[in-house]
Amino acid sequence: MEKSKVDLESGANHQGEDNEVSLLDEPNARPAWGSKAQYILAQVGFSVGLGNVWRFPYLCHQNGGGAFLLLYLLLLFVIGIPLFFLELAAGQIIRQGSIGVWKHISPRLVGIGFASCIVCSFVALYYNVIIAWSIYYLGSSFQLPLPWESCPEVSNQTEEEMECTHSSPTTYFWYRNALNVTGSIEESGGFNPALAGCLFAAWALVCLAMIKGIKSSGKVLYFSSLFPYVVLLCFLVRALLLEGAVDGIKIMFTPKLSIWGDMQVWRQAATQVFFALGLGFGTIIAYSSYNRRDNNCHIDGLLVSMVNFLTSVLATLVVFAVLGFRANIIAQACVESNIDRLYLLQFNGSLSHESLPARNVSVAQYSAWYQGQPNETETRLLELGIRNCRIEDEMNKGVEGTGLAFIAFTEAMTLFPTAPFWSVLFFFMLLNLGLSTMLGNMQGIITPLLDNFQSLHRRRTVFTVLCCVVGFLFGLLFVQRSGSYFVSMFDDYSATLPLLIVVACEAFAVAWIYGADRFLNDIEAVLGWRPWGIYSYMWRFVSLASMLCLLLASLVRMCLSRPTYQAWNKEEADKQQLEYPPWALGLLISLIVLAALPIPIMFVRQLLLEWLAPPVLPVPSKEEDDGEEEKESPADPDYQSNGYLPVRTEDRQDF
Repeated sequence: MEKSKVDLESGANHQGEDNEVSLLDEPNARPAWGSKAQYILAQVGFSVGLGNVWRFPYLCHQNGGGAFLLLYLLLLFVIGIPLFFLELAAGQIIRQGSIGVWKHISPRLVGIGFASCIVCSFVALYYNVIIAWSIYYLGSSFQLPLPWESCPEVSNQTEEEMECTHSSPTTYFWYRNALNVTGSIEESGGFNPALAGCLFAAWALVCLAMIKGIKSSGKVLYFSSLFPYVVLLCFLVRALLLEGAVDGIKIMFTPKLSIWGDMQVWRQAATQVFFALGLGFGTIIAYSSYNRRDNNCHIDGLLVSMVNFLTSVLATLVVFAVLGFRANIIAQACVESNIDRLYLLQFNGSLSHESLPARNVSVAQYSAWYQGQPNETETRLLELGIRNCRIEDEMNKGVEGTGLAFIAFTEAMTLFPTAPFWSVLFFFMLLNLGLSTMLGNMQGIITPLLDNFQSLHRRRTVFTVLCCVVGFLFGLLFVQRSGSYFVSMFDDYSATLPLLIVVACEAFAVAWIYGADRFLNDIEAVLGWRPWGIYSYMWRFVSLASMLCLLLASLVRMCLSRPTYQAWNKEEADKQQLEYPPWALGLLISLIVLAALPIPIMFVRQLLLEWLAPPVLPVPSKEEDDGEEEKESPADPDYQSNGYLPVRTEDRQDF
C-alpha cells in the first residue's frame, strides 16, 4: 500500500533526530512507516483477504473439520511462518522491492523479482473483478425487498421464470442478473455494461488510494483493516441467536482424523497456507522494506501469521453458523413437504406404510425415521421422490468460492430480519477485504519497478495511473458474459504453479546461494540478537522440501486430469463441469509459462553478461595497503560493498 510523502519523510526524519548514527541515517534514506500499527495493519490487511472468508471454511468443512484445522496449523509452522519470516527479513535488511532484493542476493536471480511482478499483475486483473462483483451486490442491497429474495415473473406477470424455480432466487440472480453468464467459455456474449461500470469504479478506488496514500493519516487504513472484524463479530453474535447455528458449528468442528492419510488434503492445506500469507507476491517484501532495519521482524512474522489463522477460524465460525441456520430452515421445509406427500400417498394407496412420522417432528427425528427403514422401503421412497432431509446435506450445497459468498450466504441473509441492512454490511466488508488485498497486490508491482527504474520513480503518479488504466482495459476480458469462466481460469492456474516456483527459488536462494547461517548473521547484526537456529534447518531442508513436494503434486495433478471449469446450464438450471477447449488450454499454459519465464531468462542473460564482460582487476586502496579492518556484515549500511541499490526519497515528482 502506498505511503504518503509527508508521513514517510516525517518517519525517517524522526529517526534521524533521535540517533545520528541510525541505520536509516544515510544520504539516500528510504522512506519509513509513520507508525508500527500502520505497518502491522498493512500486512494483516494484505494477508487477510477474501480467501479467509470463503475458501478456508469450505476446505475445513470438506476435509475433516477440526482435523483439518490441526493439519493447517502444523503446516503453518512448518512452511508458512519460516518463509514469511524470510521475506520480512529480506525486505527489511536490503530495503528494496522484490527485484532489488533478489538482485542483491545474486544478480543471476533477479528474475525471481520480475516473476513476482508478473504474477501480481495476473492476480490484480481478476481480483479487482471480484471487488466489482461486491460493488454490484452492494448497490443492489439498497432495496426492500432484496432483488434475490424471490423469483422474477415472466412477461405475462402470471408465471415465474422457470430457470429460477428450478434452481433458487439467489442462484438465478447471480448467474442471470449479475453475470448474465453464457453457457460456456467459448461463447463470449458481449460485455456486461453494469459489471464494466463496477470494474471502472473498483479501479478508480485503487487508483485514488495509491495516489493519495491510503495510510497518509492512518484513518483509512485503520478502518479498512479493522472494519471486517467488526462485521464478522456482528454476524457471529447475530447468527448464534438463530435456530440451527449451533448445528452448523457442530458439523464444522466434528473431527475426521482419517483425512490425515489423504495426500490430497495435505496438498490443499499446504496450498491454503501458502496463499493465505501471500508468499511470493513481493508485497511482504515491499511492505517490510519501509521498516527501520532494527525493527523486530521476527515478532511481526509470528503476530501476522497467528492473526491470519485466527481470522480464518473466526470467519469459519461465522460462515457455518449462518449456513447452519439456512440449512435448518431448508431441511425443516423439506421435512414438512415430505410428510405431506407421505400422508397423501398413503391416502391414495400408493404407499402402504403403517408407521409414518408425526407431522410435527423435527429434522433429526425425521432423519432417524428415514434411516431406520428397510432397504426395500428406502428404495421405494426414493422412487417416489421422497428423500432424507439432513442439515449436513444442505450445508454441502454451493459452499465453495463465489458460490459461498454470492449464493449460499446471500440466501441466508434473506432470512434475517432487516435483511437489506445485513446485506449492505456483508458486501461492504467484502469490498474492504478485497480492497486491502488489492492495494497490496499493486504495491507488489509498483514498488519493485520504482526501486529498479529511477526514471519511473520520478514519475510515480503518472506511472501509478497508467498501471490502473492498463489494468482496467485488460480487465474488460472478465466482464464479458463469459468473464466468470476466465476468472476461474486465472484463479486456478495463473498464480498457483508460478508462485510455488517463485517461493521455492526464494528459499533456495537464501538457504543455499546466499547461505542460511549468513542470512541469520545479517538479521542478528540489525536486530541485536540471533533468531532461533531452527530457521536455518527449516529454510535449507524442511520448508524447501515441502515446497518442492507441493509443486510436484500440483504438476502431477494437472497432468493426470485435464483442466475443467464449472459452467452454468440454463436449460437444466444447474452447474456442470466442462473441459477447456484447445485454445483455452493454450492460454492457460501460456499464463503459467509467461509468469515463470523471467527466472531462466534473466539467469541466462546475467551469465552472458558475465561471460562477455572484460575482467576487472581490483586496485587496492591506501587503506587496504595499510591493513583493513575486519569486514562487517553486508547488512551494515556503512559497508561500501554490500550491494545495496540507492533509493531516492520522494523529494520531487514529475507529473
